Amino acid sequence: MALTRAWYRKSVAPWLWLLLPLHALFVAISTWRRKRLQAQNLPKLAVPVIVVGNISVGGTGKTPVTLALTRYLKAQGQRPAIISRGYGGSGPFPLRVTPETSAAVCGDEPLLLARRSGVPVVVAPQRLAAVAEVLRSAPETTVIISDDGLQHYALPRQFEIAVVDAARGLGNGWRLPIGPLREHKTRLESVDAVIINGKLRPDTLPGVRPPAVYEMQLQPRGWRRVSDDQPCPQLPAGKTLALAGIGHPQRFFDTVATVTSRAFATRAYADHYAFNEADVKQVADYEVVLMTEKDATKWHGFAPQHCYYLPVEAELPDAFWQQLDAAIARFTNDT
Repeated sequence: MALTRAWYRKSVAPWLWLLLPLHALFVAISTWRRKRLQAQNLPKLAVPVIVVGNISVGGTGKTPVTLALTRYLKAQGQRPAIISRGYGGSGPFPLRVTPETSAAVCGDEPLLLARRSGVPVVVAPQRLAAVAEVLRSAPETTVIISDDGLQHYALPRQFEIAVVDAARGLGNGWRLPIGPLREHKTRLESVDAVIINGKLRPDTLPGVRPPAVYEMQLQPRGWRRVSDDQPCPQLPAGKTLALAGIGHPQRFFDTVATVTSRAFATRAYADHYAFNEADVKQVADYEVVLMTEKDATKWHGFAPQHCYYLPVEAELPDAFWQQLDAAIARFTNDT
């Protein structure tokens, strides 16, 4: 949309200044809310909480980071669980998500996490309610990962991770609705780690000095058929469409271009777009339809045989895992 495109230009488009009154209102309300929550006495939880979030709207790569954390912690002998807001889900909340839960009920990202992680996933707009449900239904949990929630200051946390898209960075540097930021860019200086999705560039974090910055690479893991999740070593030939209903569709289209040499059309939808059976008719002219794994959660049940999705995995440097281990050890020693 035009507003999103304007946000990610380096200078502020003149017509965006018309939104200055709304910007001032947003800053005032968000600042009041943050100070009110920070003034409260937070509950002491029995397990450490890792928050994965961002300070901008739209996709930055939080879900692959959450899955990478889950894999690593399980390999270390931990028993992680995941909590999420459940954006786009109808509830009721708090809700324990299973691989069979409908995306319409729990949201697309929590369903993806439940299918890929193999750990308890609970969604609730109030993260403390999600934590309580995790500890009730999965008392063996030793660490909780909050998928999103950087601005949910009512949730205690031991380790904060902010994910930033390398290509788009912080956009024009303004907060909503003039720019894409939920908080001032200096918020990145108070998190424990900033993960850059892609190659860090000089203009990715202008005027910001985070305590620790790590580059993340997303590695494609091979196409799978949407209808039955079976691997597809080689895509069939034919007229091809790549579609994406995520925060930054171009990232997916660029990935498709790197893993296949075929020509393909593209179609972008709004983030969290609720695909349904009517959308099948909209792609009927194509012999191969490619999509993200998040979008595939909403195509299950009605996807034709010629629809495929591409799982990706995040790769992070050893220094990041060492910093995370140290934070968990500090929590353990203090309790």
